Amino acid sequence: MKKLMLLSASAMLLFGSCVSKKEYAALEAKHKETQDLLNSATVKLNSCLSDKAAATARLEGMQEQLADLRRTNQDLIDTKGNLTTLTQKGAENLEKSLESLKEKDLKITRLQEALTKKDSVTLAIVSSLKKEVGINDPDIEINVEKGVVFISIADKLLFQSGSYNVTSRAKEVLAKVAKVINSKPNFEAMVEAHTDNVPYQRGVLLDNWDLSVKRATSVVRVLESLDVNPQQLIAAGRAEFVPLASNDTAEDRSKNRRTRIVVLPKIDQFYDMIEEEMKNLSNEG
Repeated sequence: MKKLMLLSASAMLLFGSCVSKKEYAALEAKHKETQDLLNSATVKLNSCLSDKAAATARLEGMQEQLADLRRTNQDLIDTKGNLTTLTQKGAENLEKSLESLKEKDLKITRLQEALTKKDSVTLAIVSSLKKEVGINDPDIEINVEKGVVFISIADKLLFQSGSYNVTSRAKEVLAKVAKVINSKPNFEAMVEAHTDNVPYQRGVLLDNWDLSVKRATSVVRVLESLDVNPQQLIAAGRAEFVPLASNDTAEDRSKNRRTRIVVLPKIDQFYDMIEEEMKNLSNEG
């Protein structure tokens, strides 16, 4: 642009010396017109350059937005795929959980059936005992405790004071108990003897442990003599350590001196019954 202006000025000087004033004025007007056109073109060029820069910036921004949209779209596609996989796995896990719950429910039902059978036998034993032994004697108590049948016989009915020899009256009661035990070969009878807390020592017996065990074995021998299978019998002595009362009075000590005959299913056979139910469940599955 500077070269153009110098050229124009040189031309004016040259022509000024060679042309008339009229021609010079015309040339000067033409020069001014050319300069105006040049200025106008320069302004338009700058404006175009500015518009191009703005358009380039907008294009770059749009390209970044497009790239972001493409990345977002790909992320959505990936997420959809992951969700589809998770949904399938979730459905499979849910189905497995439902199957597991169904199986557990069936197992619980089988166990309940096994327990119901046991409870039915327990009630039958109680009914038989109450029928055979009778329920009017205050020294004999027949009951069910935690699903187990027990016969509690007062000490004064079974033994004389300080003795472990079974009385003749007690043998009559034990004969009736033996009849019920013999009718249930799959059950066991545990003879559990209890004493009060009064110290005991006589002969070879050193304390209430010895006395309670000796009394339990005496009852077991009577039951065995009444044809009860000895494999069904258990002798247990508890001494004074499971009292019913405080041992502070003669009446309370009398309550604590007792013998319980606990009639319960053989543990191994009971579990066999449950195991059989589990096998039936597996076979049905």
